[in-house]
Amino acid sequence: MPLDATYANMIINARLGTASFVPPVTPVLCRLMVVNGNATTLGTELATGGGYTSGTGAPAVTFASASSQSAANNTAVTITNMPACTVVGVEMWDSSGSPRRLEWVALTASKTCNSGDTFELTTGELTSAQT
Repeated sequence: MPLDATYANMIINARLGTASFVPPVTPVLCRLMVVNGNATTLGTELATGGGYTSGTGAPAVTFASASSQSAANNTAVTITNMPACTVVGVEMWDSSGSPRRLEWVALTASKTCNSGDTFELTTGELTSAQT
């Protein structure tokens, strides 16, 4: 997943000693996007409805420890009773009082849900990598 530009700049500044690094507050939340953003522009999150709660109520996701500059989710993200929608991407946000977007990614294939469907991102489907 590409890093959010603001978060990437924070990491670089900390690495170069020009600013302190503020680690993300856990849990990391997986927000579902109906319109993708990019490194500098937020996507449009699926509105709260059915079994999905947007914003700070989005489902938590955990990642395995990094190896070879990469880490994948080690738990599935499962949401039952989805509203009718098409999920085109996800964004990872921290849980701080002023949540920060950490990473974003377009799904390889959009996932269309009918009202009441179950949406799932399987274990290993999300990869955070430094290249």
